[in-house]
Amino acid sequence: MVIHKKIAVVDFGGQYAHLIASRIRRLGAYTEILSNEEPVSNYQKYSGIILSGGPESVYESNSPMISTQIFNLGIPILGICYGHQLIIKLLGGVVERSGTGEYGPASLQLHGTNGNSILKNFVGGERVWMNHADEVVKLPEGFSKIASSKDCGYAVVENSSKKIFGIQFHAEVSHSEKGSVLLDNFIQICGVSKTWGIDQFLKEKIKEIQETVQPEQKIFMLVSGGVDSTVSYLLLCKALGAERVLGFLIDTGFMRKEEVLPLQKKLTLQNIHLTVRNESSLFYENLKDKSDPEEKRKIVGNLFLEARNRAVKDLDLEHGDWLLGQGTIYPDTIESGGTKHSHTIKTHHNRVEAIQKLIEQGKVIEPIRDLYKDEVRDLGVLLGLESEWVGRHPFPGPGLVVRMLAVEKKVTEKDQLEIDSYLATQGGLSGKILPVASVGVKGDRRSYANCVALNDIETDWNTLDRVATYLSNRFSFINRVVLLPFESDLKKLNFQFTGMQLDKKCSDLLREADFIVESVIRKLGLYNKIWQIPVVLLPIGEKENEKSIVLRPVESQEAMTANFFRMERSILQEIKIEILKIPEIRYLFFDLTNKPPGTIEWE
Repeated sequence: MVIHKKIAVVDFGGQYAHLIASRIRRLGAYTEILSNEEPVSNYQKYSGIILSGGPESVYESNSPMISTQIFNLGIPILGICYGHQLIIKLLGGVVERSGTGEYGPASLQLHGTNGNSILKNFVGGERVWMNHADEVVKLPEGFSKIASSKDCGYAVVENSSKKIFGIQFHAEVSHSEKGSVLLDNFIQICGVSKTWGIDQFLKEKIKEIQETVQPEQKIFMLVSGGVDSTVSYLLLCKALGAERVLGFLIDTGFMRKEEVLPLQKKLTLQNIHLTVRNESSLFYENLKDKSDPEEKRKIVGNLFLEARNRAVKDLDLEHGDWLLGQGTIYPDTIESGGTKHSHTIKTHHNRVEAIQKLIEQGKVIEPIRDLYKDEVRDLGVLLGLESEWVGRHPFPGPGLVVRMLAVEKKVTEKDQLEIDSYLATQGGLSGKILPVASVGVKGDRRSYANCVALNDIETDWNTLDRVATYLSNRFSFINRVVLLPFESDLKKLNFQFTGMQLDKKCSDLLREADFIVESVIRKLGLYNKIWQIPVVLLPIGEKENEKSIVLRPVESQEAMTANFFRMERSILQEIKIEILKIPEIRYLFFDLTNKPPGTIEWE
């Protein structure tokens, strides 16, 4: 898709490269993610360049760099965190390890800014979000300091004549007050204000699909029942005609309750037919005794292809040129290690090796792979879906299989004692490490660690947030913290690993719990206030075959970062009462973990 006015975001390995790109788009300018190793000539077509944050230090020998020739292109450049420090180093300044580091909120103090600055409409005292262990100690020639914080002497710098700016804080995260104002200032400096919108994307993408897909080609579109794949399906049908796009939904046995029929009815209203095939036996058989989350995702991805190939044969579609359609979006690619310096957090089912080979052969079409979740929802409305339906909570492509945890991770006495020592200082809070592992992300890298369960002494949410953040950041063996609501004494409880099978019995159990939770929050008018509420089945109980449920409600805008949702106690109590009516469920936990360090999904 050719867009002439756009901003390049150079990815230096931070999960936040895509968050920057999403924020800029929301402000009305198109962005593209580039590698730092692109030829300099490739940057000339952009109106501005943003150098992202990253987990490395600019003074290390193997840290990612960029050609200094970009500073001679006459294009405005903004560096954020690592990108800020990289600008300083490459242009002759000095960056060193900080004596204190700076993590969390800080207040800006302004120094001689003017109306045309990157800090236009800042007045001083703005709260910003810092996350750095290194700092700038000397500026290159031509640069001046225009803001600082208590522990950061060069929080914002600029070379006004060359329109090169550096900020140490993360303007892209919602925790930075006026972060969007600063980014909008940069957009204005680049001269690309209000040049992008989802209506423009729809027009350009339809044209691109029509030019890319050859007249003799047809699309085999895998529809999961979620928003992303459904919107992709509708977009392809609009561009090519429904007769050239076969929508195919594979019932894996790990779908939500009452999922398939409502979707079929909605598509029928738009004269689009969805073919449904029950392949639950295939999935149950191949996932038997599997526990590793990466292996599970890869098996699911390969089984989708196997089921697709069987359907092609059964439906006599082997003759003809078929492309595979998928509902991949931007966050899927970054969590699967989408650029050289981004680390794989989890392999998405649509990025397994067999599908990668098809992509390399030009046999895959992913019409919304450049969009973020909020943009996909806007696109869905443009394509005729009701806003209520496109506002449904995200649901993982592999389905409930990634919400059924099966890996035991034993608890050491040493680790438990460290947790006890810290919680002893927290006014009556206590905790126990659960013997189960989940996936998280720390320092832009994948983590796989235990979870701590806290007792409930009616501590306020802000205190629980602080304690949970400390536990998951301070202890390498922890990446999630949960609350055991309305249970003040954990000493009497014996959390045992009870095992998990990815079969119909366990999936039915989780399906029912998920249905109960959604029914309650819809009834109480809470559904649209929560970004997503994964309901997770844990192999934790006190007796054999007992399980537990985790509620994971989060607030987010684009799924790259998220905060846990502060739920009213009365609502939490109602959900607990209903969930514990299921005989096999022993405990209900409530996830207190933000992203990072915990991914939204537990696997």
